[in-house]
Amino acid sequence: MPVITSVRSYDVRFPTSLDLDGSDAVNVDPDYSAAYAVLEADNGERGYGLVFTAGRGNEIVAKAIESYGKRLIGLELDDLVANLGDAARRLVHDSQLRWLGPEKGVSHMAAGAVINTLWDVRAKREGKPLWRLLVEMSPEELVSTIDFTHITNALTPEEALELLRAGEPGKAARVAELEAHGHPAYTTTPGWLGYSDEKLVRLSREAVEAGYDMIKLKVGTRLEDDIKRMRLARETVGPDVRISIDANQRWEVAEAIDWTNALAEFDPFWVEEPTSTDDILGHAEIRRGVTPIKVATGEAVMNRIIFKQLLQAGAIDVLQLDSTRVAGVNENIAILLLARKFGVPVCPHAGGVGLCELVQHYSFFDYASLTGDIGWKRVEFVDHLHEHFVEPARVVNGNYVAPKLPGTGAEMLEASRDRWVFPDGAGWGELRAQGKI
Repeated sequence: MPVITSVRSYDVRFPTSLDLDGSDAVNVDPDYSAAYAVLEADNGERGYGLVFTAGRGNEIVAKAIESYGKRLIGLELDDLVANLGDAARRLVHDSQLRWLGPEKGVSHMAAGAVINTLWDVRAKREGKPLWRLLVEMSPEELVSTIDFTHITNALTPEEALELLRAGEPGKAARVAELEAHGHPAYTTTPGWLGYSDEKLVRLSREAVEAGYDMIKLKVGTRLEDDIKRMRLARETVGPDVRISIDANQRWEVAEAIDWTNALAEFDPFWVEEPTSTDDILGHAEIRRGVTPIKVATGEAVMNRIIFKQLLQAGAIDVLQLDSTRVAGVNENIAILLLARKFGVPVCPHAGGVGLCELVQHYSFFDYASLTGDIGWKRVEFVDHLHEHFVEPARVVNGNYVAPKLPGTGAEMLEASRDRWVFPDGAGWGELRAQGKI
């Protein structure tokens, strides 16, 4: 039986701050980065995972991945891949490493990256993209992967099993639909806060021409600027294209209500991360204060327990899970099931390096196996850095194209990884020689 021989990590960064790609009211100069995990067994099998960050500190996550990876060295790969629930609990509930969280922040994300390398191996062994693997796993096995610790007052294993079984009828037809037509997307590409008005208008127009029926703008630095930018965007896309806004946790609660209502004339569809994602009651107050504008959050929510409370408190209209913020596939399945039970639509966060490649799988699974309804649900797409992945995420006519290759989508091209490993990759050397950094 194959034995795990190494779990390596790489600090991979891309200089997106040079063009202010990804800029918002809080993250003013991000360098899209991936703490990249590669698991290898003595038979040559490899699994891949990653954590998205915004640059500085990426090395900390990479080191944490190494710490978690050491817990798997010498273990039999078959045993771990056959019981992905036990494998995840072995890492998340490590008696010493968990003290760094527990179940939050750098340690939790690093554990997720390592867990996802095992899912990547499993999907590749079965010759399926992750979403098809999840769709075709039995409800019983899916439930066995979930850690129900601290969420049974909102979702029990029995309820989860019932929800998955309820999604069985019609599943084959929904899978065929996804493979034929994909899943609707929205784009944040026009909306970065560092872009000029001219670039905002041009990219908004191009988004509509490309088939998107929703775009998103970053807001939160100056109300006068946001009013101007929202007016430009609305005039460009017309009344029928949705525009959502995203404050990236910039505001206080009362400020969020006042600011959002000041933009109401432009018909924002949702306001995203209006305040700290830890402030559950604050989100509930904002939701009451800005209705009918929807409240969305989730990309920085640290675990299933906070999501549970946001749902129990009626604090959000839109749940935005993130593929690398929590502890891997297992925890994201739990979050999808929580959202299904509470009837809250899931519109995942993406955009950062690798996130589009990873998160699309969850929406495909959500539609095929849980909700059976897309409605106005959309998956975020940002057109940056996809060329560095073995299977780049693709959007055609405003729809994500169903991933085809086996795996989770996390595998990067080795040439890209080596070129942009920080700080010694050739790409960074060239930028230094040109005086750009």
